[in-house]
Amino acid sequence: MSLTSGQAVDVLRAAGEPSRMRILALLAHEELAVLELCRVLDQSQPRVSRHLKLLAEAGLVERFPDGAWVFYRLVSGGEPRRLTDETLRLIDPADPVLLRDISRLQEVRAERSTEAGEYFARNAARWDEIRSLYISETAVEAAILKAAGSGPFKRLVDLGSGTGRMLTLLGPHAEAAVGLDLSQQMLNIARAHVADAGLARCELRHGDIFSTRLPGQSADLVVVHQVLHYLGDPGAAVREAGRLVAEGGRLIIVDFAPHNLEFLREQHQHRRLGFAEAEMERWLHEAGLAKVRAAALPPARRDGLTVKIWTGERVRQSNRSAA
Repeated sequence: MSLTSGQAVDVLRAAGEPSRMRILALLAHEELAVLELCRVLDQSQPRVSRHLKLLAEAGLVERFPDGAWVFYRLVSGGEPRRLTDETLRLIDPADPVLLRDISRLQEVRAERSTEAGEYFARNAARWDEIRSLYISETAVEAAILKAAGSGPFKRLVDLGSGTGRMLTLLGPHAEAAVGLDLSQQMLNIARAHVADAGLARCELRHGDIFSTRLPGQSADLVVVHQVLHYLGDPGAAVREAGRLVAEGGRLIIVDFAPHNLEFLREQHQHRRLGFAEAEMERWLHEAGLAKVRAAALPPARRDGLTVKIWTGERVRQSNRSAA
């Protein structure tokens, strides 16, 4: 749907201010919390919040609270997004102000990465123990097996393998499996677990969930287990995971429903406190997947977390044609 002249003026007026243009350029890279934008822009929280309020009112950005934090991202589609993308495309990539902002954003990312790496290094050996404090693993794994189906699978890809539990759980049903993780400590533990399980055709790689370098549509089962809540741009990770799903294949995402346990952010490096169903469904559809389903597993203890298991499938071309 096209914009009216009045709507176009409102959108351009909202974007037509240096700090707001910088915010749009930053959000084109990833969703960011208000305090992160303050750090990059070197501006006060009230000032940045005022800019964000105007951008949100103009339909250029989306605001979503997440526990005690508030995140912002560019709207996912429509004419305001198209106008934003076109405007950003016209800006000189060598613009010194935007280059400085990107440099500061990289510093924020590096701090995040360092803190997460140190956390995983400290806790790699007892990772499963930490996870079991919040959820019933037996029930979750039974639900994952149900969501995956009986197989057999030609190729399984596990993104963010951690200790390798998804590989040892699903690997016996796969002809070949690949697990990626950025933590060498986690990979070492996963290798030991995979070897103990006798999974000879299972490969562990040091790899990035945002850029796996794996062939598109090359796996009939892709799993992202308890990873997204650590990431700066979970939607981008879902798109990359969806890219790997072959026709007739399936993507399984396991994570938490929205919650307010701020200590997970403070003590365990969680960036997002769970995901809303509509948000995850949108990401899966944007990744080209259909037949999206969600199952909820309530916590084993009153102060625990609800685990959600989302599945999406890439419809076979013949089925699309018939439809």
